[in-house]
Amino acid sequence: MIFFIDGGSRGNPGPAGYGVRIVDAADQLVDELYESIGVATNNVAEYSGLLAALRYAVEHGCRDITIRSDSLLLVCQMKGEYRVKNARLKTLHAEARQLASRLGRVRFVHVRREENADADALANRAMDEGKKPEAGSQKPLEAGASLRHRSGQADPAATSKTQERGTWPPTGRLF
Repeated sequence: MIFFIDGGSRGNPGPAGYGVRIVDAADQLVDELYESIGVATNNVAEYSGLLAALRYAVEHGCRDITIRSDSLLLVCQMKGEYRVKNARLKTLHAEARQLASRLGRVRFVHVRREENADADALANRAMDEGKKPEAGSQKPLEAGASLRHRSGQADPAATSKTQERGTWPPTGRLF
């Protein structure tokens, strides 16, 4: 499974949210999640998207996943290449590492912003709606509207036809 994640805030800190687009190896839509997280920094929103993706992977028994994010900071921190200095991010990072340890193999890949447009749209939708789901739940998109699909119910007209995406750096790094 491939998880495209993105988080954002309008202001830093400001109203924030995340989006997660989940596709299978054939690039077919599996699920999409988004959530408004209230007032937060952009980096907290990025980590919130990562945590949502990892929780989903654990809950659905995924063993081999790829996380694709346009946040170089998050990717390099999760790979151990950058230190986590911010106290709030340390807590989120530790939780993400714990969840990742429950999975078989987790790869973290940095992608360009344009390759993460679907997750970005979900994060923006979360910020636009500014609604939080019921306590402890993730907010899956509902069927019927643009970008709203349930597991396996992709609208072919709305699903992007993408090829294997390039990585930066070109060699790609594994976690």
